[in-house]
This record gives sequence, structure tokens and C-alpha cells, in this order.
Amino acid sequence: MRVATIASLGASALLGIGALFVAKVWLPNAQQGPSKAAAATVSTSSLASVVAASGAVAFGQPLEAKNLTVIKMPADSVPEGAYSRIDQVVGLDGGAPVTLTALVAHEPILPSKVSGAGAKPSVAATISPGMRAYTIKVNDVAGGGGHVLPGDRVDVFLVQELTSSGSLEGASGAKTFISSLVIQNVRVLGMDLIADPASTEKFPPKTTTLEVDVMDAGKLAAAGEAGTLSLSLRRSGATEIADVRPMTLQEMLRNGQGASPSASRRAAAPVRRARATSTAPASRGLVVTQGDKSTVVTVPSERIGS
Repeated sequence: MRVATIASLGASALLGIGALFVAKVWLPNAQQGPSKAAAATVSTSSLASVVAASGAVAFGQPLEAKNLTVIKMPADSVPEGAYSRIDQVVGLDGGAPVTLTALVAHEPILPSKVSGAGAKPSVAATISPGMRAYTIKVNDVAGGGGHVLPGDRVDVFLVQELTSSGSLEGASGAKTFISSLVIQNVRVLGMDLIADPASTEKFPPKTTTLEVDVMDAGKLAAAGEAGTLSLSLRRSGATEIADVRPMTLQEMLRNGQGASPSASRRAAAPVRRARATSTAPASRGLVVTQGDKSTVVTVPSERIGS
């Protein structure tokens, strides 16, 4: 009796262990097998061929087949304008294109990153459609102190020295300085002869080339003759456009004497004077008509209506 019970319990334990082994090993493989195969089939069918850099490529380097490779990317993640075959990039009449920006390994090749066939890595190859390159004269301070590099975005200010017949202080012939914001949020194409955005060379710039439209190019041409132009570096990604009016040096100094703008406006507001009250009794005029004659008779107000 006791032996039969022990044998029954041992058989039950062996069956339980076998069931656990089957559930842990066999069932997951049976369930995941079809799903893995289906996922592999779906992912393979949705991949697209994209030409990319096989390794790091410096700015201005001619692209050859050895610099390129074909990678697989999800079809819905392929950048617009990407090439699918290497010959589309290097098989151009006129010679190999050059890079307009430094490339890293496996970075997709896009038309905006390479020049035309046989072109040089010049500023002309980096200008956006419909835009122009215009160069202005700067110095180590007006050019951003060496912090402005190709690819950055800047605002351009104009400072003029005006001679008026009378200054704000009243001295005849005194000079007045005025600051104006000419254009905002424009891309820097080059500093002097450097157009590489990855350049870390430190230099005191003498010229800055900006990407502008035709109208802004005309503004810069006129402003450059009228006074001194300077650059103001914008934060990366900033796109806001400020509403700034021209200000003279005298206005800037007055606004900076410790009073807040609201206090200045309150101080500049005209003071209303209280109307003087007359001590004479108010009166009204009555018109008395007799025949063809009319006479105005003045009656004190306290007697009107009595």
C-alpha cells in the first residue's frame, strides 16, 4: 500500500516535470517560428536601397565609387532625393562631383550634399534655388569675433553717422549716430574664402558672404554705402523675426538711464491741467422777438426755471 502510493506520487511528479518542459521549450518555438518568418518577410519586402558614404568624406573631396556603398533602409524612411544606385552619383558626364559638406559613414548621399559633375566646392554650388550670394565688408568685431561660421544664421545691422543742423542738445553741427536692422535670419555661405561649415580655423574675417534674395541684396548694397554693417549671430534653430525700429544714440542713452520703458512712457505722457473754475455766476442768453426785431437778453442761471 505504502509502496503503491509512493510510486503513484513519483509518476505524477515525472509527468508534471515533462509537461513543464514541453510548455517551456516546444510551445514558444512553435508560436514564434511563423511570426519570425512573417516579420522577416515583411521587413525584407519594405526595405529600399540607398547610396551612402562608405566612410568619412571631407568637405570638397571628389566622390568616387570607392567612397560609396549601398545600404538598406525602410522604404518610408528614405530621405527625399536619395540615390538608389552608385552610378547615379559618380557616372556623370564631366567628372565626379565633390562634397559640399563633410559626410560620415553610412550617411545617405543627397543632391544638396554634392555638387554637379566636375564642379568645385565653391560658394556658387551651395546657393539655394532663387537665392543670391552677396558679400559685405566686416572686421574681427563686426564679423562676430570669429564665432560666426559658414552655415550659421545672422542678422545684419547698419550704423550711420549723421550730421544734422541741430542735435538733441541744440549744438549746431553735432553728429548723430543711428542704428537700423537691415535684414534678419540669413544664412552665412562663407567667411572670407572659407565655405566649409566644419572648419575650425580661427581668423579675423574681412568679408562675409550671405545667402539673400535679390531684394535683400539691393538693401545690403545701399546700406554698405550709407554706413557700417555688422553681424549679430542667431541661436541655432531660431527663426523669429523681431520688429525693431531705427534708434539714435541719444534715444538709446535716454532709455538706459535706469528708468523702465513703461516709466519712461508715463513720464513722457502730457500732464493734464485742471480746468480753472470761474467764480462768476453762470448765465444763459434768451432771444426775445418783437415784430421784426430780435433782442438777446442775458438771464442768470439761478433765475432760469424759477
